[in-house]
Amino acid sequence: MEPSGRAGTERIEGADAPEGAFFEPVVGADRNPPEFTFRAVAAGIVFGILFGSANAYLGLRVGLTISTSIPVAVLTVALFRAMRGMGVQSSLLEANLSQTVGSASSSVASGAIFTLPALFLWGLDPGLLQMTLLAMCGGLLGVLFMVPLRRYLIVREHGRLPYPEGAACAQVLAAGERRGAAATHVFFGLGAGAVSKLLVGALHMVPDEVRLKVPLLRNGYVGAEISAALLGVGYILGVRVAAVMVGGGLLSWLVIIPLISVFGDGRAAPLFPETDLLISAMGPDAIWSRYVRYIGAGAVATAGLLTLIKSIPTMVESFRVGAGQIRGRLQGRAAGAIRTDRDLPLGFVGGGAAVVGLALAVLPFIFGIGSPGVRAAASGLVLLFAFFFVTVRSRIVG
Repeated sequence: MEPSGRAGTERIEGADAPEGAFFEPVVGADRNPPEFTFRAVAAGIVFGILFGSANAYLGLRVGLTISTSIPVAVLTVALFRAMRGMGVQSSLLEANLSQTVGSASSSVASGAIFTLPALFLWGLDPGLLQMTLLAMCGGLLGVLFMVPLRRYLIVREHGRLPYPEGAACAQVLAAGERRGAAATHVFFGLGAGAVSKLLVGALHMVPDEVRLKVPLLRNGYVGAEISAALLGVGYILGVRVAAVMVGGGLLSWLVIIPLISVFGDGRAAPLFPETDLLISAMGPDAIWSRYVRYIGAGAVATAGLLTLIKSIPTMVESFRVGAGQIRGRLQGRAAGAIRTDRDLPLGFVGGGAAVVGLALAVLPFIFGIGSPGVRAAASGLVLLFAFFFVTVRSRIVG
């Protein structure tokens, strides 16, 4: 990407880029409005706490998280328009930074809730400080390894990797410069969720769970949890994903639990992994807790391994391209001076990754975990796989 003959425009170069293609940013490269300000960072942190905690809760409840980039962008627009109404001027770049900080919390929350529970299943029971440090190290590595890939995945691949959610956020933020009415829907949803929680959880005017026994099926039940949060997640995820979730629930409660109840009824000893109770003495909830959730965990692990195997060609290609981009930067082929082409220096990126790697090797020693050789090997593998998967996930998101 090189400056063109027009102020504030950038030339898009790449193997398949249209001849003479130009990208014109909303805020031109020749402009330098405020961006990294205290109010932008503070607002992003507040939104991050709000949406990150909500996403972590929902992810632990239903096994899926939602992307919060667009609602955070909408609320950011509403906040900054309100500030302008009070005479506090702000720029579009400040709003973009606030949205980025706020929505990044969802990624960290997802990374934590989809990995840390495995430590509890293995009986390691990490403390709050350990989980916090792990999440910080993972988030820092993701950001650092994305920096040298920006020119390839976002600039050179412009037009071929549309990044639909990022584009939607940009539209929301740009529209916010003119009109902030979209935030009305978000605030309406917040109000509806609060009223629903009040009626169900506080006043108990509506039952929070409904369950019906299915005739002729031993321990067969169908039920539903009355929750505005779950309804909102299903609406955001769409019919297809919601149907998969419902299908999994029906498979568990109408097929697997009744089968375990019938075929395990005559056993004279507990069936592993249970060591105390006989299946004949278990109700449906006990069977779900002691057997079905492990079956589900195994299904998720198998699906993840199959996806990983299918992604190997993409991983290899992404790693090759990423390494080439870093090599090119080190040779000085991509030193841009305009605002939209400034990245963190590669020395900062490499130094930051080294510090995180050192922390991952040293911190377990403080908590009395592992030998020096194991910790060093684990830290190296974390750095390697983090770089691999940053490239893969970036292309998938794009």
